[in-house]
Amino acid sequence: MQTTKHREARLPWYTIYPTVAEFSGAVGADAYEEWLRNLPANDPASLYLHVPFCRSKCWYCGFPTTITRHDAPIVNYLAALRDEIRLVSEHAPQALPVSDVHFGGGTPTLMGPVEFLALTEFLRRHFALAETATIAVEIDPRRFTADMAEALQAAGVNRASLGVQSFDPIVQNAINRVQSEAQTAAAVEMLRRHGVTSINFDLIFGLPHQTVQSCVETTRAAVAMRPNRLAVFGYSHIPSFIKNQRLIEEASLPGSAARAEQDAAIAVTLIAAGYREIGLDHFALPDDDLALAQKTGRLRRNSLGYSADTCKTLIGFGASAIGRVGEGYVQNEVTRDSYCRHIAAGRLATSKGYRLTDEDRARAAIIERLMCDLEADVPAICAAHGSDPIHFLDSAERLAMLAKDGIVDIEKGFVRVRRQHRFAMRVVAAAFDAFLDRVAR
Repeated sequence: MQTTKHREARLPWYTIYPTVAEFSGAVGADAYEEWLRNLPANDPASLYLHVPFCRSKCWYCGFPTTITRHDAPIVNYLAALRDEIRLVSEHAPQALPVSDVHFGGGTPTLMGPVEFLALTEFLRRHFALAETATIAVEIDPRRFTADMAEALQAAGVNRASLGVQSFDPIVQNAINRVQSEAQTAAAVEMLRRHGVTSINFDLIFGLPHQTVQSCVETTRAAVAMRPNRLAVFGYSHIPSFIKNQRLIEEASLPGSAARAEQDAAIAVTLIAAGYREIGLDHFALPDDDLALAQKTGRLRRNSLGYSADTCKTLIGFGASAIGRVGEGYVQNEVTRDSYCRHIAAGRLATSKGYRLTDEDRARAAIIERLMCDLEADVPAICAAHGSDPIHFLDSAERLAMLAKDGIVDIEKGFVRVRRQHRFAMRVVAAAFDAFLDRVAR
């Protein structure tokens, strides 16, 4: 009963802290311009480019995307994206060094090969991309072509993330995403043949008509293609907020106990195949960057999820993109039309953000270590941030309950999540979320 309660808790995913719910219009384009000007000229940054287009809508999807059968809206959006890149580079120190680039979506590879090459070349003219930079792109295997594989190779892409979700045809029909194993394997083969050697798969459990058996069969099929890492997410059904989820029949969704069994079965299958557990929901081969970062205590968590990227600065481009610079977080206008209007007017599209306090930074560090390592040395982290650990531990009222439930062990301020309760690490992290505590009181 207790474990079900903690497993099903509705909490933030803590990719960032404070969460987007705390962002406000008090931080806008003027603040972001100032923060960009103050960036250290020699500190490497990461870049995220959001391309919010798909050819069809997956009914489970909670991301804001535009469904288009035509290329014109994508081409027009890319023009705005280039203008934003230019605007940001003009405010930031010249030739800001970049170690990581991530193209997310939507489906970034819906842009044509020529457009993709032009966009990456434009980035290189405005930022100093390191020769060893990681350049990653999200791909829909159903619409991936040999010409695009060649373009990715020419652009220096070396990492790709492929949406799989489930190979069960019954599940695929129920979520409007029909994608065969053969399509996925063909995309993987093309990528590897063109130098994209790091492959990530996304899997989902808790989908309509999904069973433990179908989850295991999907996982085994995925493992046969030997991706370097896998992200395993639980489907979150909130049709009151995500309209396309209303097309999913609620009666076909597995219950809490079945979801837990599916999650556990996937994990057992992946571990048996040689993958290591990474944080809350990732698995990686022992020689993958994530596994190596976890082993050496360098694993990070940012707005893109788990990462070996240690950059303090993440610059987001495109509608709804989130960025982080030293002073805090910023987010662009969420809708594509509003984003494009701001950029066309020659101004940054920042709609809201958050200015970090010293206490925020300490809490964020504690939460990040819990989410990455399942443990946090609260006194040591507080000492590094000039804070009093007693204040943090005393304000984390949920910790005592979690210790009583056997979820965590606490000794002299060192908090450790028991490995068998890895699924509850968000609940433990939430104990240090001052905004949740404020609401609770």
